[in-house]
Amino acid sequence: MANSNALTTPRESQHFDRKSLRTVTGKIADFSELAQDCVCFANAAGGMLLIGIEDDAHAPPANQRVEPALLDRIRKRVGELTVNVQVMPELRRHENGGEYIALTIPRATGVASTSDGRYFLRVGDTCRPIVGDDVMRLANERPATPWEAMTSQRVPRASADAAKVGSLCAGLRASDRVKPSVKEKTDGELLTHYGLAKGDVLTSLGILLVGDTSDRASLGSAPIVQAIKYDEREVKVAKWSWDDHDLSPIELVDAIWSEVSDFRESYELPNGLLRTKLPAYDELVVRELLVNAIVHRPYTQRGDIYLNLHPDRLEVVNPGRLPIGVTPQNILHESRRRNDGLAHIFHDLKLMEREGSGIDLLFERLLASGRKVPTITEGTDSVHVMIPRRVVQPGVIKLLVEADKRYQLLQRERITFALVAQTESISTAKLAEVLELADAIALRPWLGRLLDWGLIEQTGRTSATRYFVPPALLRQAGLDALTTLTRVQPHRLRALILEDLERFPNSSKADIWRRVGPEIPERTFRRALEDLVTSVRVVATGETRARRFSLKPGVSGHGDDDGQ
Repeated sequence: MANSNALTTPRESQHFDRKSLRTVTGKIADFSELAQDCVCFANAAGGMLLIGIEDDAHAPPANQRVEPALLDRIRKRVGELTVNVQVMPELRRHENGGEYIALTIPRATGVASTSDGRYFLRVGDTCRPIVGDDVMRLANERPATPWEAMTSQRVPRASADAAKVGSLCAGLRASDRVKPSVKEKTDGELLTHYGLAKGDVLTSLGILLVGDTSDRASLGSAPIVQAIKYDEREVKVAKWSWDDHDLSPIELVDAIWSEVSDFRESYELPNGLLRTKLPAYDELVVRELLVNAIVHRPYTQRGDIYLNLHPDRLEVVNPGRLPIGVTPQNILHESRRRNDGLAHIFHDLKLMEREGSGIDLLFERLLASGRKVPTITEGTDSVHVMIPRRVVQPGVIKLLVEADKRYQLLQRERITFALVAQTESISTAKLAEVLELADAIALRPWLGRLLDWGLIEQTGRTSATRYFVPPALLRQAGLDALTTLTRVQPHRLRALILEDLERFPNSSKADIWRRVGPEIPERTFRRALEDLVTSVRVVATGETRARRFSLKPGVSGHGDDDGQ
């Protein structure tokens, strides 16, 4: 029996889950549910199930005991209820004395299914059924041997480009993400450790990263990148190409950033008596887009990567569709690696963030620079990611810097705060939609401590709740002058009406509307005025066209409306 010395178990993720011991014991044992979970992991990248630790717990009950015979029963029943799935159960004892089962599920060679012909896939921390055409997509994406491990070209290990091998190994040894024991390996041992070589030959991954030019070209799917610049009339005015296969994917990222001059252009924004330079494109954002395009593309099909540079945006077009289970609507929260070996190396070289955090980084960096969030669409056989070039709200930069300096915001808090500041007022439903969340409850971790600190305030209740940045903070950042009356916050619209009535008492609705802003939708204006009458802050006299409005005695038209 193995002992676990960990104080807590990891969070549920792409590779890890917990299940109650009741799933496999007693009268309510449900081995079919366990079989589905095993199929999910086998069709993804493999994983581990801890049986005997509840979903909301980090350890088994201290008095829990597991019958050793249960391990054989699990192995036998899962084998009966699945196809192409292997499991390796192990009895463990936690430091608190409780026992549980660690069930390891390796990645399947081919496609796994339940014995009754159903397919499932682990995406993020959930198990998804696969039906219809996606079953064929799954089969096409999962050959018996992953493309990275294939050695069909029989390229000798000795044919590797010595300069590329040296540079790669030096980068790995310099990274703090690589274990010391791995850094001690020789160059040849590192190639084997990372799956770049097998025996005396290079794998497809090895040819891609350290092979010579001719061998890399013979792969057929080594990335070709084209950057095309368009003017305001959508006419091509410049083009850069990387199609000679001389560079490895690792070298491509640096080359593209260095050679496309547009990436290093900047704006000058007023900052008091001075002017501040803001890059046209954030380097981290561009590099993350390039890495995502290279690492997550399907290498079992051909197709160029396009960088379309327009005056107001950059569009990255990658061949192939998103991995099964990931859509433009859930990509902020779901992740699934398509090329594990390539992603592992890019991660260890610190060229990409941890799994699933790349899109978060795009949201955070774009919003922090006063730009809109990225737009992601999926075509018939391509994925398009568009990021804006132009700054929409320069004041958001100052607002976020000051808030971050004072409170050290978490990434999710930074994203939410910047979103609300850009939109000035946003409903619960709209904020959840932009953040790709299922409902308002899921917003809580994204709002974090923003409400407690007063960085964001709210008005209304339940589905009518709206979030906004306090006007005092907006004034400090210079954002109050950017408000457009067509999307003015309800509480600010009421404040404008109160201010108008203090100057022009006994006014008709039409006159107030004309002075406050005729571009405001009439229905929105009427609702705000009636709210003030209902809250007895405004007094109405007369009927229909003769109706006149004035402030209630004692009510001031100055200052911000309290949202009543």
